[in-house]
Amino acid sequence: MPKVSAKRQITLPVSGCDELGIQPGDEVEILRHGNQFNIIKKKIGAAAGILKGIKANSAVSDKQSLQGHFD
Repeated sequence: MPKVSAKRQITLPVSGCDELGIQPGDEVEILRHGNQFNIIKKKIGAAAGILKGIKANSAVSDKQSLQGHFD
Protein backbone atom coordinates (compact mmCIF):
# COMPACT_ATOMS: atom_id res chain seq x y z
CA MET A 1 0.00 0.00 0.00
CA PRO A 2 1.47 3.39 -1.00
CA LYS A 3 2.32 5.83 1.78
CA VAL A 4 2.67 9.61 1.68
CA SER A 5 6.29 10.74 2.16
CA ALA A 6 7.41 13.72 4.21
CA LYS A 7 7.40 15.74 0.97
CA ARG A 8 3.77 14.66 0.34
CA GLN A 9 4.82 12.40 -2.53
CA ILE A 10 3.12 9.12 -3.35
CA THR A 11 4.61 6.22 -5.31
CA LEU A 12 2.12 4.65 -7.67
CA PRO A 13 2.08 0.85 -7.81
CA VAL A 14 3.80 -0.58 -10.91
CA SER A 15 0.82 -2.83 -11.66
CA GLY A 16 -1.58 0.13 -11.73
CA CYS A 17 0.76 2.17 -13.91
CA ASP A 18 1.11 -0.75 -16.31
CA GLU A 19 -2.68 -1.09 -16.57
CA LEU A 20 -3.07 2.62 -17.32
CA GLY A 21 -0.04 2.88 -19.58
CA ILE A 22 1.71 5.38 -17.30
CA GLN A 23 5.48 5.48 -17.84
CA PRO A 24 8.21 7.44 -16.00
CA GLY A 25 8.18 11.03 -17.26
CA ASP A 26 4.51 10.97 -18.33
CA GLU A 27 2.38 13.91 -17.27
CA VAL A 28 -0.70 13.19 -15.20
CA GLU A 29 -3.54 15.35 -13.97
CA ILE A 30 -4.91 14.95 -10.47
CA LEU A 31 -8.57 15.87 -9.97
CA ARG A 32 -10.36 16.01 -6.65
CA HIS A 33 -13.93 14.78 -6.37
CA GLY A 34 -15.22 14.93 -2.80
CA ASN A 35 -12.74 12.95 -0.68
CA GLN A 36 -11.20 11.17 -3.68
CA PHE A 37 -8.33 12.03 -5.98
CA ASN A 38 -8.42 10.76 -9.56
CA ILE A 39 -5.18 10.43 -11.52
CA ILE A 40 -5.53 10.83 -15.27
CA LYS A 41 -2.72 10.30 -17.77
CA LYS A 42 -2.45 13.29 -20.08
CA LYS A 43 -2.41 12.50 -23.77
CA ILE A 44 -0.83 14.88 -26.26
CA GLY A 45 -3.45 16.28 -28.59
CA ALA A 46 -6.40 14.88 -26.62
CA ALA A 47 -8.13 18.27 -26.59
CA ALA A 48 -7.19 19.24 -30.15
CA GLY A 49 -10.12 20.82 -31.90
CA ILE A 50 -12.37 20.84 -28.85
CA LEU A 51 -13.10 24.57 -29.29
CA LYS A 52 -13.31 24.42 -33.07
CA GLY A 53 -16.30 26.36 -34.33
CA ILE A 54 -16.83 28.27 -31.08
CA LYS A 55 -16.58 32.00 -31.63
CA ALA A 56 -15.21 34.30 -28.94
CA ASN A 57 -17.41 37.07 -27.60
CA SER A 58 -15.25 40.14 -28.25
CA ALA A 59 -17.53 42.25 -26.01
CA VAL A 60 -16.18 40.36 -22.95
CA SER A 61 -12.64 41.12 -21.77
CA ASP A 62 -10.27 38.47 -20.45
CA LYS A 63 -10.62 39.98 -16.98
CA GLN A 64 -14.42 39.85 -17.15
CA SER A 65 -14.38 36.25 -18.35
CA LEU A 66 -12.41 35.20 -15.27
CA GLN A 67 -14.56 37.03 -12.71
CA GLY A 68 -16.08 34.70 -10.18
CA HIS A 69 -13.88 31.75 -11.14
CA PHE A 70 -10.78 32.57 -9.10
CA ASP A 71 -12.15 34.82 -6.34
